[in-house]
Amino acid sequence: MSLKIIFIILIACPLALTGRKWTYNGLDGEHDWPTNYPFCGGAFQSPIDFQTQLLRYDPNLPPIQVQNYNLSTSEQLTLGNNGHSVQLSLPSHMYISSLPHRYSAAQLHFHWGSSNLLTGSEHTVNGKQFAGEMHVVHFNSDKYPNVSMAVDKHDGLAVLGVFIEIGESNPTFDRLLRFISGVKYRDQKIQVPAFNVRALLPDQLDQYYRYDGSLTTPPCYPSVLWTVFRKPVTISRKQFLALATALYASFAQESSSMPLHENYRKSQLTDNRVVLVSFREGLHGILSVASPFHRRQVIQKLLVGDLADLADEGLDQLLPKLNLHMDADKKLKRPKKQRQWSQATQKHQWSKNSVPSDNGYPPSVGKKIPTPWYMGAFDTDKGICFVSLEEQVIHQLERYQARGLMVEALREVIFPELNLRSYLHCRSDLDLQTIRQLIQGRSRDEAAELEQSLTKAILRQMRRQIKRRRKPNIKTTMGHPQATVPKDYNLELAYNHRPQHVEWED
Repeated sequence: MSLKIIFIILIACPLALTGRKWTYNGLDGEHDWPTNYPFCGGAFQSPIDFQTQLLRYDPNLPPIQVQNYNLSTSEQLTLGNNGHSVQLSLPSHMYISSLPHRYSAAQLHFHWGSSNLLTGSEHTVNGKQFAGEMHVVHFNSDKYPNVSMAVDKHDGLAVLGVFIEIGESNPTFDRLLRFISGVKYRDQKIQVPAFNVRALLPDQLDQYYRYDGSLTTPPCYPSVLWTVFRKPVTISRKQFLALATALYASFAQESSSMPLHENYRKSQLTDNRVVLVSFREGLHGILSVASPFHRRQVIQKLLVGDLADLADEGLDQLLPKLNLHMDADKKLKRPKKQRQWSQATQKHQWSKNSVPSDNGYPPSVGKKIPTPWYMGAFDTDKGICFVSLEEQVIHQLERYQARGLMVEALREVIFPELNLRSYLHCRSDLDLQTIRQLIQGRSRDEAAELEQSLTKAILRQMRRQIKRRRKPNIKTTMGHPQATVPKDYNLELAYNHRPQHVEWED
C-alpha cells in the first residue's frame, strides 16, 4: 500500500489506529500505552491534579451554558460497554453555547474505582480523589462534521468533567443503572429511553476548572478543552456498587471474565500548564490571570523587539512558575531515550523544525521562511492534525532508522506550538523551550544574551523556591503540607532537566 493511500486513510478515518489492545493494568496497562499510542507519552496529557499553586483566577470565565440537554423520553439513546467504560451516546442537537465555538454532544461515560476502592476519579484536587468521574464529550461542530473527524484536531473536543462522591441517592443515575445488566459484557449495546441529561450535572455550572489537555484514553491526542466542575454530584453507595460490580471488560464468550473497574488514568505532568478557575471562594493568595493582549505583546517582543532590553527588564514576564518535584529524583534525570533523541537530532542536524508540515514549522534555525511555525498559534482557524503530524514524524524517523524514538520526537515537535497556543489563551506559562524556538530567527548575539539572562534568572528563582520549601511546617492555602527539599538537592541537575540549550545560527 502506497504512503499516499495510507495518508488518505488516516485523514478520512482518524480513529482507525485505535483498535490495538489496551487496558488500565497489566501487560497492556497505561505504562505501555506510548508503545502503540505515542501521544500518550507526549505533551499536554490528562488528567492532572488541580494543585492550588496551578490555579489562576479568571473573572472573564462565564457560567457554562448547555442547550437541549432535557431530552424527550420518546427519543432512544444507545447504552454500551466498550470494554473500558459504560458509554451513552448523545444527540448532536445537545451543545455547549458558552464557548467561542459551538461544541455539540457526542457521548458520556464514567470512570470509577471498585467495591473495595471507593476512589476512581481521574482528575484530583490537591491529591484528593473522588469516588468517580463523569465525562460529557462534545466536538467542535462549527469546524468538523462529527466527533471522529474532530478527535485528532487541537481544537476538536470540549469535555465537561463531573466529580462523583458517595452521598445521597441520585434518581437520574437510575435512568442508566436500571439497564446496566443489558451491557454486562464488552461490545454489548442496548437502546434506552432518553431523559434529562442536565440532571446529571451539578446544580450550579458557574464554578469550574478550565485547562488544555488530552483524551485520558488512547490515542491520548491533546485535543481537549477541559471544564471540570468544582462541586461534585452524589450517588448512594448502592448506586456506586451497582456501577462498580456489574460490568466486565471481557467478551461474553470468554471463559474467564475480567471485571471492569478501576478504569482511571493516573495524574500526568502539568507541562507548564496552569488551570483557570471561575471562583475565588475558599482560595487564598492565588494569582489572577494576565490579559491575552499583554501576552501577545510579550511574544511580539521576542519575535521583533529589542532582546537586550527584554533581558534587562522583562524576564519576570518570561519565567515559568516552577514546580519542583522533590519526591522523585528519578524525574530529574533525563530519560535514556530522551538523551538518545537529543543525540540523534544533533548528529543528523535534524530537529522539529525540519519536519515537512502543514503546520508551518520552519525548515532550519535562523533562516528566513515563508510561514513561521508559530504563526498557527496566532490564527484561531489554523488547526493541528495530530494523526497527520504523527505520520510526518514517523517518515523522518525512518530516514534515520530511529523509529524507537517516536514518543520523544513527537513531543519535541509538538510541544512548543501547544505551549504557545495555550500561553496566548492564558492557560500555560511560557516554557523556556518555546522561548528558545521563538528567538531562533534572531542574531546569535541577541539570542545568546537573552539565553544567559534567562539561565541566571531561572536559577535565582529555583534557589528562592528551594529556600522557602526548606522551612518547616509550611502549609498550602488548602491545608496540605508542601514537600520539603532534601539538603543534598542538586540544583544544577534540576535545571538541566529542563529543555537543553539550542545552538543559534545567524
